[in-house]
Amino acid sequence: MTAQQIGLPDCLEGAIDLHIHSAPDVDPRRYDDLELAREAARAGLRAILIKNHHSSTVERAWLVSKVVPQIHVFGGLVLNETVGGLNPAAVRLALTLGARQVWMPTRSARNHRQRQGWPDGLTVLDGTQRLRPEVEEILRLMAAGDAILGTGHLSPQESVQLIHRASELGVKRILVTHPESYLTPFPVPLQKELARLGVMFERCFVSTTHRGGHVSMEQIAEAIAEVGIETTVLSTDSGQTDTPPPVQCLRLFAERLHALGFTHDQLRQMMCLNPARLLGL
Repeated sequence: MTAQQIGLPDCLEGAIDLHIHSAPDVDPRRYDDLELAREAARAGLRAILIKNHHSSTVERAWLVSKVVPQIHVFGGLVLNETVGGLNPAAVRLALTLGARQVWMPTRSARNHRQRQGWPDGLTVLDGTQRLRPEVEEILRLMAAGDAILGTGHLSPQESVQLIHRASELGVKRILVTHPESYLTPFPVPLQKELARLGVMFERCFVSTTHRGGHVSMEQIAEAIAEVGIETTVLSTDSGQTDTPPPVQCLRLFAERLHALGFTHDQLRQMMCLNPARLLGL
């Protein structure tokens, strides 16, 4: 069923997707940056944030915004091994150039690697289970830069320590990355506890596919209902060649949540207003 068939107004008008993968990338992607921006603009989206696990997208986003001015295009930085890992210098440069989100390690994270059956990996904690000094420095940079701190693929236990310290240091925009994914499963009681600190949760459509562990839409709906619409951002984490196109993912997300009882106004808050506030739009 389409949005129109179920009586839902165009759910993509003014929507923002904070998590899309596009080319150039070492992984196959459905669209390059320009194709993605044009497709999103045609669908009525207000903004997108492009993500790459291996390199900064800040410079790419700046250029795409010049070519496709009909939509805001933002970039960020993931602190994986290819940018020096937990590297304050890389964060400082990205923020200076306009990064709107900095993610903790994803594919280089120890938690990610362990869940894939691989050795080693990065952790934000030292041998005494305290935050590493370089992570403290990164958090201070994030507070000064007022960008979004993404938890990436850290374990929930690491993320909790990171979030509490980030809050203490004045980081205002904290977004837990796909809390339903099999890589980063945050129990709902823990989400509710973190929500009291002003933390927000990025619930991703791709978590419902083979790439995210086939999480049921009902599970995501229940988490939203318990933790709060005001704390939820609906993103796609899409762009892969074996998942639907990003615009279609976002539309499907809205339609399926609407079928589970969420109103148009509630969907608009999660797709338009909450991500806009995180971006400072």
